Amino acid sequence: MGLFNKILGNASEVSSEKLQEKYGKVLITGEQIELGFKLMRDVFMFTNKRLILIDHQGFSGKKTEVLSLPYKSISRFSLESAGTLDLDAELKIWISSENSPTVSKKFNKTIDIYEVQKFLAEKVL
Repeated sequence: MGLFNKILGNASEVSSEKLQEKYGKVLITGEQIELGFKLMRDVFMFTNKRLILIDHQGFSGKKTEVLSLPYKSISRFSLESAGTLDLDAELKIWISSENSPTVSKKFNKTIDIYEVQKFLAEKVL
């Protein structure tokens, strides 16, 4: 099921320690990774200060875009849970007054999407 989820683009959880080791250079002083997910070769991390999305681009994945979203910039978010036949849940995040979600991520069923939503709500609200 893990390969199937990766093909569908569903995120799976990654330990903070592994993310710190690989992406610690994008953090500022005093910033800590609290929750992180991997989607194919892309990563998104919730820190104590912001949401960081890392997009590895190109064939080799060496070109990297880092998008930093301070929690205060998040105006709203939505959650769609996985149903009986669904393989994934989806989290959408809007920044400021944008009409379309800035971020849309799918999670496999092994992730408790309600815990992710609760974590985000505690940071944003």
